[in-house]
Amino acid sequence: MGPARVLCVATVAGELAGSYMVKPNGVGRAAHVGNAGYWVTQPFRGRGLGRVLVQDSLGAARTAGFDALQFNFVFESNPARRLYEQLGFQVVGRVPEVIDGEAVLIYWRRL
Repeated sequence: MGPARVLCVATVAGELAGSYMVKPNGVGRAAHVGNAGYWVTQPFRGRGLGRVLVQDSLGAARTAGFDALQFNFVFESNPARRLYEQLGFQVVGRVPEVIDGEAVLIYWRRL
């Protein structure tokens, strides 16, 4: 996974349920913006764990010294988009036809 600055693993009743990591989105003067990635295992999807992970990552990223988070490749069909927007992330860019004709969105949020 590379040099993550923050790595969190979520378990439910001792079972791996999900995770997130936050690392610098860029190097040098751009390293103050974090890039986060999340995943929730199939049995725990649709139960609110994704929301908990994203909310937790906001504070953890701030504590690690980041002042914003950016998601570089969120496919337009990704159901997590609604969650990101509810939590204050804004679409700041769109890259068309990335895979099989589907575009990806770039999300950003100040911490």
